[in-house]
Amino acid sequence: MAIKNKRTKQWIERINGSKNMLWLLGTLSFLETIILPIPIELVLIPLMAANKQRIWLLATVTTAGCLVASLVGYGVGMLLFQSIGTWFIEFMGMQNSYQAFQTFFDQYGFIAILCIGILPIPFQVAMITAGLSGYPVLLFVLAALIARGVRYFGLAWLVHRFGHRVLVLWKRHALVTSLVAGMVVLVLALGMQALAGLII
Repeated sequence: MAIKNKRTKQWIERINGSKNMLWLLGTLSFLETIILPIPIELVLIPLMAANKQRIWLLATVTTAGCLVASLVGYGVGMLLFQSIGTWFIEFMGMQNSYQAFQTFFDQYGFIAILCIGILPIPFQVAMITAGLSGYPVLLFVLAALIARGVRYFGLAWLVHRFGHRVLVLWKRHALVTSLVAGMVVLVLALGMQALAGLII
């Protein structure tokens, strides 16, 4: 474990010392959103703690990488579901998550995308489902932007406030925090939807 942690630390230090740090971070965010099973926070938190003067830029780059990946996933769902889409879902073992999200998405649409972007559920199922259903791409991008913006800019604020300690707290409470944040967003979104219905 100590060797693994040391290698991870050295890897992060190389990224931090690279002139292409922003491009590397954006690429990692893209890959994490598409296929990597490793949470981007493991890299992002130490980078933010070491670069507080650029912390909001790091959050922006990470969000941008995620949005580009989201559009790729959306395109796969819209144009290539029968070939790449079905294979990808099976390869990632997301059949149950995909089926469960389809029901949620059919009922709530925008709110469903918003919540899955915060909850600890693979975002790939939202991307593919939205593309397959022909959901308006601008609304999809807006939902992804809000969800991932809350995730990464919220993390940036925490690192700015508490520094490296956030990584320890995140490792201990990531699941609980994500669930609470997701439930808060869901309740607020449903409340706004109900209010809009009353106004109309």
